Amino acid sequence: MSERIYRDPVHNIIRLRTDTDEGQLMMRLIDAPEFQRLRRIKQLGLGLYTYQGAEHSRFTHSLGAFHLMTRVLDRLGEKYQIDPNNRAAARAAALLHDVGHGPFSHVMEKVLGFHHESWTVQVVLSKETEIGRLLHSHSPELPAKVAAIIEGKFQPAALGQLVSSQLDVDRMDYLLRDSLMTGAKYGIYDLEWIINALAIDEEGDRIYVAARGLYAVEEYLQARYYMFRQVYFHRTLRSAEAVLRSTLRRALDLLDSGESVWYAADTAFEKVLRKQSLTVSEHLEVDDADVLFHVKQWQCSADPILNDLSRRFTGRRLLKAIDLDMPASEQADFLTAARECVARAGFDPEYYFIEDHASDVPYYNYYTAEGAEPKTRIYVEDGYSRPEIREISEVSKVVRGLQQGYELHRVCFPAEVKTEVYNLYHSRAPSGRAVATQPGQGFGD
Repeated sequence: MSERIYRDPVHNIIRLRTDTDEGQLMMRLIDAPEFQRLRRIKQLGLGLYTYQGAEHSRFTHSLGAFHLMTRVLDRLGEKYQIDPNNRAAARAAALLHDVGHGPFSHVMEKVLGFHHESWTVQVVLSKETEIGRLLHSHSPELPAKVAAIIEGKFQPAALGQLVSSQLDVDRMDYLLRDSLMTGAKYGIYDLEWIINALAIDEEGDRIYVAARGLYAVEEYLQARYYMFRQVYFHRTLRSAEAVLRSTLRRALDLLDSGESVWYAADTAFEKVLRKQSLTVSEHLEVDDADVLFHVKQWQCSADPILNDLSRRFTGRRLLKAIDLDMPASEQADFLTAARECVARAGFDPEYYFIEDHASDVPYYNYYTAEGAEPKTRIYVEDGYSRPEIREISEVSKVVRGLQQGYELHRVCFPAEVKTEVYNLYHSRAPSGRAVATQPGQGFGD
């Protein structure tokens, strides 16, 4: 057969031509065990605790990003000369950009202090991995090119921007995919018109959007804004992440203090719990199933905190949450009083009183130009008769409005003390203000 077909809920049919050396490479990369592992990593982490349909994986998202990269390169190739080796590198980078992810996507990164992109680069460059060997056998220079694209260091920069910028195939796919799988309609935008309007500023070595695509990009950025507000920042999703992180921190702290914690011996996850360095191969052994398996076993732990947190997580008895919608001058006193309230109820605040900030979410800015590297900004063509390429916020009032951002400062605590914490909050909140109950705010499931 000269092609392989994947049925996809977002893009319908993803066709992979296999009648060329490049096509054969992409097929083998998809079949590599390191890429197949992404089937066992949830794209939205614990999003399914809030949106029951959000069961999709990093595998499906990576295929989607790869499909979009192929389409964009085909479109650009009609007008611009793209080096075949660079084209292969860009397609491989789009396919492999998430291969270094740990369990539950970003949840583990904060607890264990690693970033998935650094692992992705190691997977690509290593000859210990099948992916690394496949890339090297296709071309000795290919692994370094793919790594440079993922790290945002590739030249020409325009191709790298298609994988790593604020308008890249990664974001284009996950907004549509997450919107579809959660059932939240906020992430829908005109993908086809953006692809149609993409162009290369060869003199400035950057991607830009033709004037006809301005409104489609505004819609894309608005979609991103609302997906963060209503999905990625949803209080229940963030509460589930807080419970899992507290569970893992408790297990780590117990082992640090010499206490007994059950684990599967002689596994990569044992090394994770003992805070030992992992090889690339060991990192790739760990997926969502390893974490869930251990949390289920910890429900029988003799330690009451680890036992309780594990049961809360597996039984979805999550922490309640409230946004700190009060004057900044009163927040410190409220946090101290609420922490003491949690402690009086018999809960260790170290694990049961969690402050949640928007900055904890990777890529939490909807769009920012100030302070961002020029290569990551979005550029558009301003005007038709004598067009000029400008940064989008200089052209669009809509984008300037989005740049005001959203400040999330939330606290999570056990439902058993909800009434007491609510009373504390109410006594300090502005007079007459009620606790918000919209999705992503205030109390609630």
